[in-house]
Parts: sequence; structure tokens; C-alpha cells
Amino acid sequence: MMPLLHLENISAGYGENIILKHFHLSVEKGKLVSLLGPSGCGKTTTLRLIGGFSEPVEGKIMFDGHDYTKLPAHKRNFGFVFQSYALFPNMTIFDNVAFGLKMRKIGKDEIQRSVPKILETVDLKGYENRFPKELSGGQRQRVALARALVIQPSLLLMDEPLSNLDAKLRIKMRVEIRRIQQQLGITTIYVTHDQEECFAISDEVAIMNKGVIEQMDSPENIYKYPKTEFIARFVGFENFFTLTKADIPGKYRAVDQSVFAVKDEAEGTHFKACIRPEDVKMRPADTSGENLVKGKIKVATYLGKQYQYNIETKLGGLVVKSEEENHKINENVALSIPPEKMILIKSND
Repeated sequence: MMPLLHLENISAGYGENIILKHFHLSVEKGKLVSLLGPSGCGKTTTLRLIGGFSEPVEGKIMFDGHDYTKLPAHKRNFGFVFQSYALFPNMTIFDNVAFGLKMRKIGKDEIQRSVPKILETVDLKGYENRFPKELSGGQRQRVALARALVIQPSLLLMDEPLSNLDAKLRIKMRVEIRRIQQQLGITTIYVTHDQEECFAISDEVAIMNKGVIEQMDSPENIYKYPKTEFIARFVGFENFFTLTKADIPGKYRAVDQSVFAVKDEAEGTHFKACIRPEDVKMRPADTSGENLVKGKIKVATYLGKQYQYNIETKLGGLVVKSEEENHKINENVALSIPPEKMILIKSND
């Protein structure tokens, strides 16, 4: 299937500061795709290029089979939802939502039909005559969403739309955004730096780092099978150590010559093994066998639901999160690394 949106070999930036380098992105119709990554990775630059607010230095932006690379923003039938809501304080909610339709010279009868309908979709029926200052933050965000949707856009672009809301309201609003997006079947590009928010609502996630997409996949696959060390760290892996393929099939050796078995083998010889802190199990120090690391507890921290133990080993510092509270500083322990919880990433070292 041909993608609805395709960015091909894009390079873009500001002056001599090139942010995106040979960048590619493909989005299928009806999908919600999130761009996720740290500040400065190129998320908002990508969104601005798609929206027509800036042009690439090189490369092509194709939408529905047409070249949109140099098409100005006002000629793209795209809806925008910004971090700041950007509502007109002196206009009623009805007029705020109707603004885009009036700009498109839509007739009064059509506006009278469309605005109440979209306000009902975002659960704001009956709010038509109120002003933005009379609404809560979550309600203002819904107005911004209704204004973007009422024009029946071919593509919806959302830039950190929930960052001004408190934590509880963010969770409620992300569920609403996903419900509305699925109900309308609208293709959406969603920019955020919040991993939990992004994973909760996305069909696909593109994790960006230094102007490139390091991995684009379903939230589940990215969480379970990160392709690079950067992504593994980004999605919660904190323990990394070097393994080298052994002569025995399916076995690997660490720098202290201890032997590890893994569930999923990988091509190559040298790897970084990674595992989440909550997946490492603490055993008595005299435990022996495969997939074990001997170490000493250096720091113990109470986190509420569990304890975090920082452990010094010959493979480097490792972190364990456990509900067990009967471990003390300077206690010798053995760490069990379950094969099914360990991921191998090809090492660049």
C-alpha cells in the first residue's frame, strides 16, 4: 500500500544548523503516528515541514501522491493543534471553532451544521456561547481540537498538545484524543517527549535521535525489542554489559568469562546485552550456574512500591528493582539474568 504521507531524503534546519539529515518517514492513511525523542532531536522541525511552515534544504514531501514540498501552509488542508491552544479570547467557543470555516468562505448554513456537530464529538455540546476564559484547560484543549477537526482536514498535526495540563487531565485527554481519532479515522502526526502518553495512543512510534529515526514500529515492539542502545535506554533498560558469542551454540561469554544463554540469538559476534532493572532477580551469593552475575550492593533506595539496589559487579554497575527489603549495603549477592528478558543489541565498540 502506498503511504498517504512520505518524506523522502529530507535535510532541513536553520542557517548552518542542519537538524534533519537524509530523513525518511512514511505514514499510512488512518494511522496515528507519534514522533518521540529528546529536545532538539528534530520532532517539531519535522512537523513544521509537514505543515508547510518551512521548506527542506533538500528532499521531497509527498502527500496522497502529490508533491507538497513547496506548497504553502494555507493551501494544505491540514489541521493543527498547538501546545498553547491559540484560541481567540474575545470570541465565543462557536466562533473560535467556526474560524477556519469562515476563512475558507464556507456558507453560514454549513457552519451552523458543522460546528455543533464537532463540539458534540469532543464532548462540548452546550458550550457554544461561552468564552475561553470560562473553560478549564482540558476544555480549551478540546476547543482547539474541534477547531482543527471541523475543516475536515486531510491530516491532523499535533505539537505537544497536552503539555500544559496536569498529570491526571493529560491521561484523560489522551484517551479522548485517541477515541476521536479512531472515530473519525483521521491520519494524525503527534509530537511529544512523553513516552507513556505516546505509547498509549499511537499505532506507530518513530523514535528520533539527532535528526534521524532510530526505530519506527508499534509501541509494543519498541518496548520489547529496542534496536539500538539509545532506544533501549529511552524505553527503560538501565543495565548494559558486553557479551561475545561463545563456541557453544546459543551461548555467550561476558568479560569475566561467565556464560549466558539468550532466548533470541542475533547475527554477529560482539553485543551489548540489556535488561530492565525489574527483570533482574537477586539470589544468595553462593548460587552458581548460567546467566549469573556476582556483585555487592552499594546503594539501596526505597521507591514506594519497591526498592532499588545499585550493585557493583565485574560487568559494571547494575541496577535491580525489587519488592524485597531484606538486603543490606555491602551484602554480596548473585544476580540472575533471565534469558527471555535479555535483549542483544549489536555493539559498535
